[in-house]
Amino acid sequence: MSSSSNAPGFDYNRWVINIRRTLESELEDDNEIPVSIFNVPKTLLSCDPDAYTPQLVAIGPYHYWRPELYDMERYKIDAAKRTQKNLVNNLQFDDLVEQLQRLAPKIRACYHKLLDFSNETLCWMLAIDASLLLEFLQIYAMKECKMLTRVSSRMSHLVDYAGRKSAHNAILRDIMMLENQIPLFVLRKMLEVQSASLERADDLLLSMVTGLCKELCPFKMMKVFPKIHHLETSHLLDCLYDMVVPKLQIRTISEISELEDPNEAMKCTQGSSEDDPGYIKKLLCATWKMLSKINKGPLRLIKKILTSKPIRFIFKLPWIILTKLPGFSILKQPVELFLNGADSEDSKSEEGSGGADKPPLVEEIAIPSVTELSDSGVRFSATTGNISTICFDSKNCTLHLPTISLDVNTEVILRNLVAYEASNASGPLVFTRYTELMNGIIDTEEDVKLLREGGIILNHMKSDGEAADLWNGMSKSIRLTKVPFLDKTIEEVDKYHNGRWNIKAKNMMKSYVFGSWQILTFFAAIFLLLLMSLQAFCSVYSWSRIFNIDTNASD
Repeated sequence: MSSSSNAPGFDYNRWVINIRRTLESELEDDNEIPVSIFNVPKTLLSCDPDAYTPQLVAIGPYHYWRPELYDMERYKIDAAKRTQKNLVNNLQFDDLVEQLQRLAPKIRACYHKLLDFSNETLCWMLAIDASLLLEFLQIYAMKECKMLTRVSSRMSHLVDYAGRKSAHNAILRDIMMLENQIPLFVLRKMLEVQSASLERADDLLLSMVTGLCKELCPFKMMKVFPKIHHLETSHLLDCLYDMVVPKLQIRTISEISELEDPNEAMKCTQGSSEDDPGYIKKLLCATWKMLSKINKGPLRLIKKILTSKPIRFIFKLPWIILTKLPGFSILKQPVELFLNGADSEDSKSEEGSGGADKPPLVEEIAIPSVTELSDSGVRFSATTGNISTICFDSKNCTLHLPTISLDVNTEVILRNLVAYEASNASGPLVFTRYTELMNGIIDTEEDVKLLREGGIILNHMKSDGEAADLWNGMSKSIRLTKVPFLDKTIEEVDKYHNGRWNIKAKNMMKSYVFGSWQILTFFAAIFLLLLMSLQAFCSVYSWSRIFNIDTNASD
């Protein structure tokens, strides 16, 4: 069979015509329009497909032809009829579509996916979808009394001014999904033909977008919301992203570096295992470091005696003989380390300290949970700002985090912001790094409870457990990135937590005692060595001679 056989249902002639038209329109338009409406990366889509796929209404071409979303078509047509009544200068809906067709090359350039249908079909689709979308967005311009027209009574069960109806929240989630966006300049054109002037249209669009973003912004306690530049943003999700994520200053390549394959990073960090003989060495090194810092009282004198050259020689002489015997070779390296100190390990750590500019590895993302941090003395303080307010005050042992509101829409909003950042951002993934931080410190509902009591989480969900599941489910990212101010906070928190004596002892026992059978073998061999020494000693000197006991005395 020929490999060039026709695929069933594929019109090659239509494909050629569409390609020719696309190329001609691209040549006519000299302005480069960046892609801003992407497909959700498969890595994220596989975790929770429903969070990225519209469930009630399709806005734009990506999901327009899905049969399960056809129920909203009647409401779209009704909204288009009301739009036609509001057109100025006796314009008809056909005239509006014709004006949008002049923007067709610009519209197509915004979409990552190839739109395999005519410009006329695309513009009719967008005009009808935008009519419904604008009618829905008008409720967010009510506070400023800038509504274009009242919401139809036929949509009263879908639109709720208080935002309590499930259908209203379902539409909110759908219109903020990455694959369910239409360019803002299309909405601007739709308002322009219904307003007395372009300035009036811009004013109304800004009030709608600002009201929507304030409603959906996770950081609702911000004292000052950043001003939205709707003429510079691409779509509704882009507006919300600009409001939530702080603008970072341009940094050098050494300050911002990224690791494209997280799996490779994970392999690099899995060098230590239970079969690694370095466990005993690390234990002795850690023990020696802890003892070397104690220079008070009788311990100081004992240290001087044990580390003196005569004592070392006395220990080394029989030790050299014992290590030649079968079964004692495993003890040679760790005991020599204990006798010689941990200088070699310190030199290695100093050599490795120059990697501050390296991208974070998978292991470095881990941070103690809220409960663990609280037990080690860390306090939590809520801030009235965005992500840029995150910091750790080492003097007061306080971790400052912005207040975030969680409700039925939050998970979809957060996931789509992460997906948009991963698809569009060329620099560090600031918002993704924030979600990784929250995912790291929240493990159980007890962690959520502590943050809720501290005013950091405003939980409007059913329970603290549901809020914990929300954060724990957001563990997938496209690539690892280094965000300086967030990584500094994580490093300082880890440094404080791991520097506590109780945490040091716990980690040492967990890593070197319970985590390795070799340390148990080591202590068993030491115990056996002591018994052998005792037996040898008793064979030479009897107990009666040591304690002056007369065994011949009569009762």
